[in-house]
Amino acid sequence: MSLKHEIAFDENNPFANCKLDRKQYADVLTNIIENYPRGFVLAINNKWGTGKTTFVKMWEQELKNAEFKTVYFNAWENDFEDNPLTALIGELKDIVNKKGEEKFKKLVKNAAQITKNVAPAIIKAFLEKYLDSKTLSEALSDTSKSFLDIFEEDVKDYATRKKSITEFKKSLFEFVTTESAEKPLIFIIDELDRCRPNYAVSILEQIKHFFSVPNIVFVLSIDKTQLGHAICGVYGSEQIDTDEYLKRFIDIEYSIPNPEEGKFFEYLFEYFDFNTFFSSSERSKYREFQYEVRTFKTIAKILLKNLTLRQQEKILAHTRITLRTFSQNNYLLPTIFFFLIYIKTFYNEFYNSLANKNISLIEAQEQYFNIVSPFITSDNKRVFTQVEAFLLKFYENYKDENIRVSEILEYDDATYKYVLKINSKIDDALFLEQLTADGITHEYSGLKLSHFLTKINLTSAVIIN
Repeated sequence: MSLKHEIAFDENNPFANCKLDRKQYADVLTNIIENYPRGFVLAINNKWGTGKTTFVKMWEQELKNAEFKTVYFNAWENDFEDNPLTALIGELKDIVNKKGEEKFKKLVKNAAQITKNVAPAIIKAFLEKYLDSKTLSEALSDTSKSFLDIFEEDVKDYATRKKSITEFKKSLFEFVTTESAEKPLIFIIDELDRCRPNYAVSILEQIKHFFSVPNIVFVLSIDKTQLGHAICGVYGSEQIDTDEYLKRFIDIEYSIPNPEEGKFFEYLFEYFDFNTFFSSSERSKYREFQYEVRTFKTIAKILLKNLTLRQQEKILAHTRITLRTFSQNNYLLPTIFFFLIYIKTFYNEFYNSLANKNISLIEAQEQYFNIVSPFITSDNKRVFTQVEAFLLKFYENYKDENIRVSEILEYDDATYKYVLKINSKIDDALFLEQLTADGITHEYSGLKLSHFLTKINLTSAVIIN
């Protein structure tokens, strides 16, 4: 087990270890390619952290097994290049066989012509964008050439550029046809939304203008929202309709469906080997701990269900590290323990307010309810009422080291019953029941929030990206 896992896959059966049953989605995409082999641009659009990279790598291997020629290009790892054309052509070198060597040389030669002829146009466009017209005119007037000369050269440059691009696309088509036979070349571009904005936009532009030839299918693995931010940044305006802009480059868009709820959690529970802690022979001796696994899974599945796969992985890795600081006879109380891990990760200001004793019980209760209210249903309100009871009681014990009179409940001598001094945000009856249960009034009545906070803080310095 490692803290940050990568799913290894068998080249002969790449989706065999996929815990999210995603082969079916790869089959859909392969079918689209087979039905439209002349070429198009496909965008796989999902949020960061949803497993796109793992999916496209598995799918790429499956395509190879079906005798497709493929190229995988990680744009983020290659954005040190000033000109994406160099990197994109460089990736094609890996699929060259002896039969296609001459055509690849011709392709490289024509690519060099594009770079030579297009670069001045790019520089001029840059100047026109970032210099005002007066400054630009003054700069141009300093040259020995007249405006007429400059215009005539622009016309000649335009004709040269147009010819060089045509020659490049022709040689690219010949190369791909030679290398890929009857099937299209699959060119996968991953992490496009994570690289430098200028580089990302340049890749899109070059795919459109230079690589739009038959028999190439481009697959863009993107988070369209993040890529949209990059586009706005490049063009200096938040008013750009990025959806319309991207339609210029993308022919088909596909989003991998979310996995079945709880499926990835169960995989991570097994991967991080939680049972080594929960089901240890020593811990099994204690009657109080016998339902910990069930309780832990219940609260974790609820709080994790709307998170990305990467976020789930991160929080469960931290949880597993923290469990190593608990002795076999330590109280864990999974509902409050996991809730504190959760807010440490996503609501750090609230977590620190508790740790530093900066808020009142009422304020703590209010912030707690604001966080969990979207999750509460009639089926799980008992779970969240228990967390509410534990949070307030253990925070009260922690906040007031010498507590004599509770702010939460009191014993009524007339009725011989406990009564609430603070009403629940969820259910008063369940709240009172949890506060007066045998455990909280006897076994761990003096337990303080610091019992959990100290252990969580001890491991929080371990950053899992």
